[in-house]
Amino acid sequence: MLNNITIVLGITGGISAYKSLELISLLKKQGGDIHVIMTKSATKFVTPLTFQTLTQNVVVVDTFQSIKYWEVEHISLAQKADIFAIVPATANIIGKIANGIADDMLSTTIMATEAIKLIVPAMNTQMYINPIVQENIKKLEALGYIFMEPDSGMLACGDEGPGKLPSPSAIEEKILSIFKKKDLEGKRVLITAGPTRETIDPVRFISNHSSGKMGYALAQEAVDRGADVLLISGPTNLTVPKGVEVEYITTSEEMYTKVMKNYLAADIIIKSAAVADYRPKDISKEKIKKSGDELILTLEKTKDIAYELGKRKENRILVGFAAETENLIDNAKIKLKKKNFDFIVANDLKQKGAGFATDTNVVKIIDSEGTIIELPKMSKKHIAKEIFNQVVKKI
Repeated sequence: MLNNITIVLGITGGISAYKSLELISLLKKQGGDIHVIMTKSATKFVTPLTFQTLTQNVVVVDTFQSIKYWEVEHISLAQKADIFAIVPATANIIGKIANGIADDMLSTTIMATEAIKLIVPAMNTQMYINPIVQENIKKLEALGYIFMEPDSGMLACGDEGPGKLPSPSAIEEKILSIFKKKDLEGKRVLITAGPTRETIDPVRFISNHSSGKMGYALAQEAVDRGADVLLISGPTNLTVPKGVEVEYITTSEEMYTKVMKNYLAADIIIKSAAVADYRPKDISKEKIKKSGDELILTLEKTKDIAYELGKRKENRILVGFAAETENLIDNAKIKLKKKNFDFIVANDLKQKGAGFATDTNVVKIIDSEGTIIELPKMSKKHIAKEIFNQVVKKI
């Protein structure tokens, strides 16, 4: 994926500098040519030799031993870079770049490059939310710098809040997305994700085990490939991918209303949400008190969103999902035909590594001609990629 891509990686003096070692390993596996520039402070956390061993390239440190050496290195790295990433980026380096201060090898080189520039901040929470730092970030974003938001959690200093360096795998995904082919540019993609909740009384509801991970992975893949994405999401604990528009719903009726309101603008619709097939016919206004050995609920069918979309599909591409516990292929093909899907993604919930709430799945993609593409167990991110590969072929 990163073959023939040169990545210049800037390392600054933050406690999370060591995580860049794992990032380098991941990027090397993708075929990237990695060159590291370290600030003097960064060398206090990880030695240059460690980075040099991993990258198999000379590590540049801002020591200015020789003016001639400095001039050659800072210009050559600036020119050869396809992407220039600073991981981690302290408030200090962000402030320097935003205000045109070039007083070391890293700040000088990034200002001399015309490469894509990615900044991944990591610092104390109060520093990160400081208005000056936020203003510097906005200033650089307006100039075309790409920023990854830090994670939230317990920091090394003991504070809790935003400021943690994202995981190396998340940074890898971000870099991969930058170089991903934009084959969905100009397309509007509508994706549904997560479960619905059907109210029984003020404290109880009927739902399912869907985590929304597949739908959110699809949204990330679509936006990475240049699409304009609307995600209609049931209740989840997931972070919406940057650049994705989201509308939240709770019930199947709300999902139906949102989808019907927005489907006309979509070129591609992917129904990955686990929408309830039934809901309580009567909703109690008060909490149902425990009495007797049984509670009998009368359920009624919910609206079949996918079926309604299939009737109105016209020239849109419609993709559905089938999660089954028996007769996977037969049941999936029946659903494919009934709901007028172009593709259906089928998975057996009994299979190890498949189904709800996992990071992996084992699926078969079946098209309207009955062709079956069997995929091995893989991450939902990679499944999202394969689904859109088929969609693009169809386009």
